[in-house]
Amino acid sequence: MKTDKYLFTEKFNSLSDEKSRILLVSMREIANLVALCNLYEFEDTISENDAVDMLKLLSADDSVTRKIYKITRYLTNSKPLAESLVPGANPYFFNQEYELFFPTFNFPFELFALHSFKNWRQKCNKAVCYIFEFWESYLQPSNFYFLEFLKDFDHIFVGTKNSTEAISKITGRPCTYLPPGVDTLKFSPYPLLPHRSIDVCNLGRRSPITHQALLEFAQQQQAFYYYDTIKISGIKNATKQQTFAVNNAKEHRSLLANLIKRSRYFFANRARINEAEFIRTNQEFGSRFFEGAAAGTIMLGEPPVSKEFDKYFDWPDAVIKIPFDTPEIGEIIADLDAQPERLARIRKENVVNSLLRHDWVYRLQTILESVDVKPSEIMLSRKTKLKNLANQIHQMSDGSLVSSPP
Repeated sequence: MKTDKYLFTEKFNSLSDEKSRILLVSMREIANLVALCNLYEFEDTISENDAVDMLKLLSADDSVTRKIYKITRYLTNSKPLAESLVPGANPYFFNQEYELFFPTFNFPFELFALHSFKNWRQKCNKAVCYIFEFWESYLQPSNFYFLEFLKDFDHIFVGTKNSTEAISKITGRPCTYLPPGVDTLKFSPYPLLPHRSIDVCNLGRRSPITHQALLEFAQQQQAFYYYDTIKISGIKNATKQQTFAVNNAKEHRSLLANLIKRSRYFFANRARINEAEFIRTNQEFGSRFFEGAAAGTIMLGEPPVSKEFDKYFDWPDAVIKIPFDTPEIGEIIADLDAQPERLARIRKENVVNSLLRHDWVYRLQTILESVDVKPSEIMLSRKTKLKNLANQIHQMSDGSLVSSPP
């Protein structure tokens, strides 16, 4: 493990090879909001299924440095001049050669971190990157400076569909939409089938109208309604996001998995649903749907109206569609509770489809295929395990999905 003030490299021994073939770059040590943990779970899945070195940034270029570069680049159209003003106090040179360079970013402004990496293209045979959120609103001429850092990649992947064509046009590199995934083995309620002791789970962004109705429902019915109560300062639109920071991403994902697979109902809505001015006409979807489906819960909410969502969640009742503001949510839940066979079918199909289609290993497969990198043996073994578990669940009767009281 190599360590300095700004970053450290951690080696994972998932395979017997002494030399790692994939170099990941992670922002997990400097960006620790709860919504970002899903991307770090992807990194963990890659590390557990291949021979990986993970480069974790401990400090990022501050916003002032980035703004100096951005303004200089925009006003003068001179990259050399911008670089001369922020030459990078801590350039990082790679000594080892890798088959694949794979940095992941939560947002496009984090691409500026590549400014400190001086010889990654020479040391890495292939290079791809994944940017989790890249909204169209980021594509302003003054922001094009960060797209320059993408020109040397063989393939760009983004977690938001509507920006892919513009990114490809500006960078001249292939850009592909890659939706979130989930560690389905962690989130699956099988084989233990824990008792679903939480009646309703509502995390993150929420409607105040639906939330108040659920509070009243929980009091009247003596139901267990689980929701966020944390408030954080210093984050833009923190109240709308219901966001907070976490100490350990992996531990949080385990906690989240255990909560959802013990929940009967789980809310999942399209991305930034309470920021209509931000998303305009473009509707995206995030991790909530994949997490809820993998955990076999009944998802309630307002999904996006998009071909992509219909493609990835194309089975009946994957989401029970209700408006974001639903004052009659108690009546809806009562009506669903009167349909136990339907609920059992939904839970079963949610889990099976997730195991066969939405595990992170399938997203990794898409990335490797794009640059002709062969999958590892342990990755192929995981796919086999997922398929076998899905087949076992599929063969079970629907009744087996109903947990017994504790």
